[in-house]
Amino acid sequence: MNKSLKIVFLLLFALQVLPANAQKIGYVDSEFILNKHPDYKVVQQELQNLSDAWRKEAQNLDKEIKDLYVQLKAEEVLLTEEMYQQRLKDIQQKEQEAQAFYSRIFGIDGQYYQKQAELLQPLQSKIYDAMERVSRKNNLAMLFDKASVPSGIIYTDPRHDYSEFVLDELGIEDNN
Repeated sequence: MNKSLKIVFLLLFALQVLPANAQKIGYVDSEFILNKHPDYKVVQQELQNLSDAWRKEAQNLDKEIKDLYVQLKAEEVLLTEEMYQQRLKDIQQKEQEAQAFYSRIFGIDGQYYQKQAELLQPLQSKIYDAMERVSRKNNLAMLFDKASVPSGIIYTDPRHDYSEFVLDELGIEDNN
């Protein structure tokens, strides 16, 4: 009986100690946090203005090319074959320049995406630092980002959402 009493106490002690060693985890929604940050709206507006200007420039190039085709079609009967081919070649050159412009601005490593990264980097760093401080304050072993692709998070319990804490850390009011 003495031996079984020791085993019971040992089990009770183990049940008390094991939960204390469990790692705490949580998650945030960085997209939610980013959309609540006032600086993000400024960055978005600046990017929109740049994008609009570049799109207008691209549209002007397209219009110029269309006008050249219309002009070529109108003057087709007056031109020699050699002159016609030269104008056609010039128009095709203009089309290639327009395509190069579009790729240089909106391509994978284009100026638009470089500018976006440049403008968002300080804001993302600020948010990351706030996430780190919240994780340390709440003794979190892991903090997942619900918005990251692919997140792999299938279900989240709102009790473990630390997004509001990050907003508080950044000094941002959540006015839904």
